[in-house]
Amino acid sequence: MKNHPQLPLFADGVSLNEQELIACQAISRAIPDRKSRARAALSGHRNSQIKGRGMEFAEVRHYQNGDDIRTIDWRVTARTGVAHTKLFVEERERPILLLVDLSHSLYFGSQLLLQSVQACHLAATLGWNAIGHSDRLGALIASETSHLELKPRSRRDGILQLTSGLIKVHQQQLQQFEGLKKDPNHLFKACQRLQRIAKPGSLVWIITDGQHFNQQCLAPLSELTRRCDVGAFVITDPIRQGTATLPKHFSLPVKDGAKKMLLTRKSYDAWLTSQRTQQQVFIELMNQLKVNPRFIDSATPLSQQLEILR
Repeated sequence: MKNHPQLPLFADGVSLNEQELIACQAISRAIPDRKSRARAALSGHRNSQIKGRGMEFAEVRHYQNGDDIRTIDWRVTARTGVAHTKLFVEERERPILLLVDLSHSLYFGSQLLLQSVQACHLAATLGWNAIGHSDRLGALIASETSHLELKPRSRRDGILQLTSGLIKVHQQQLQQFEGLKKDPNHLFKACQRLQRIAKPGSLVWIITDGQHFNQQCLAPLSELTRRCDVGAFVITDPIRQGTATLPKHFSLPVKDGAKKMLLTRKSYDAWLTSQRTQQQVFIELMNQLKVNPRFIDSATPLSQQLEILR
């Protein structure tokens, strides 16, 4: 195919490895900084300018009436003969939580990358961006056969647990298309878990193809949006969106999750309608929550879709 985008660094488009997720750090640096919209008084981005009791030492000044006596710097007081108190810059690390949908429907790709690989690239990019701003990073990685819960951690620990978790679940899913018992309510249960673990003021990103969310998910997500900021990304593919250029007559072998099929022009139109209908359920669900989903194309490297991440 002419002018086909090149694969991202270290990626083969199907499997997942540590190097390609580390390479997402460079993409994360291109995302511009945005002011936090934390809803909880003690959550937010960066260090606050509030001087008080905290984790990071700021300065020493003369003791004033009303200062907490526990902050008196006794060494400086003894040396100068005048009471001095320590001031601190309050650390305000905001928890960032990712709900990464790695259902079997995402193991589909007509060009460049599987949707599941693009979902992992996006999750890693958002993760690198979070720790780059000294936020705490956690995730729920959900599939039909497993749920991996990663509690928010700071800096290196946060990104390491995310990348290793993505690789682990992605590899398991590649090997488990057939013969295993699947939970049809896996994303509803993931939403319930997310509601329980997300602290007030957290920023939550949902990454999905939108194929397995239903109205059951509305209740836990509604509760989540009352105390957290929520955003959503839909991972798409040209064949599934109807944006691919196809001949008038064709016979196209397709593997959609564990299902194998042969799409012709007639069967493709019916299949495309079902794909769009399932995705629309998720879009309408997000609209009910007043969340505007963003669309990421798996046929284009994430580095060429930075405007969508801004």
